[in-house]
Amino acid sequence: MPLKDLLIGLGIIAIWAFNIIVIKLGIEDLPPLLVTVLRFILVAVLIVPFTRISRQQLAWILLLAITFGGLHFPLLFLGLQHSEAGTGALLVQMGTPFATLLAAIFLKEKLGPRRIFGLILAFGGVVVLAGGPSLPPPASTALLLASALFWAVSTMIIKLAPPIAPLTMTGWISLFAIPLVAAGSWLFEDDQWHALQNAGLAGWGAVVYTAVMSSIAAYGLWYWLLQKHPVSRVVPLTLLMPVFAVILGVWLLDDPLGINKVAGGAMVVAGLAVINIRFSRHRRSSPAS
Repeated sequence: MPLKDLLIGLGIIAIWAFNIIVIKLGIEDLPPLLVTVLRFILVAVLIVPFTRISRQQLAWILLLAITFGGLHFPLLFLGLQHSEAGTGALLVQMGTPFATLLAAIFLKEKLGPRRIFGLILAFGGVVVLAGGPSLPPPASTALLLASALFWAVSTMIIKLAPPIAPLTMTGWISLFAIPLVAAGSWLFEDDQWHALQNAGLAGWGAVVYTAVMSSIAAYGLWYWLLQKHPVSRVVPLTLLMPVFAVILGVWLLDDPLGINKVAGGAMVVAGLAVINIRFSRHRRSSPAS
């Protein structure tokens, strides 16, 4: 990968890692479900008027609006409310092992010894994290793992769905998820109007950053990289996201960096690497070939 494209890839990963920090700050200023609703509104306003979906795509978009927009994102924002940024990012990365298991169960994809070893490493890393003080309260841990699970479920749905342009999917999922998350905010959160009137830079900044930088700009550049380079060269960059998030959490939020977080995080990232990266020996082509 040329240096320019590699730097773009690293910039995308940095945007996503900083997104965890921004969410943490934003939900201290505004209720988490309200932040999610405002984020979806902004994404929908910026994308939906310029895109179209077919009737065939509509049913799949509605399903994803439930699993991805109505469950993954709200659970992520709620779970981060009482967790450290780096630990939260590590737990959400468990979406990849969950997706691997779901693909084996429902799509009959073969696991093989390599992926089984990766699954054991990743889940073992969560166990190591659980033995240290940085693990969030049980409720927050459950919310973050549930968020990862619904990300995995959404990944399965996307695999089965007809082709939909990524930004089109993002915009329309956001549109249809608005009433779902708004209902959740109305039922489980209080004083939303007062919170909006008193929100500061952290709250509104979180809405704009998560919508414009994370959802639109980063994903747009990410799919551009995937179109330009082999998936095997691009996807491994995502392994750096929780690493960046841990570093940013320690640097900007004074999160502690204990041995359990380091060891457990290393195991999770190593497990993800084993699941995602296929190591193979390439034979050199002869001049006649």
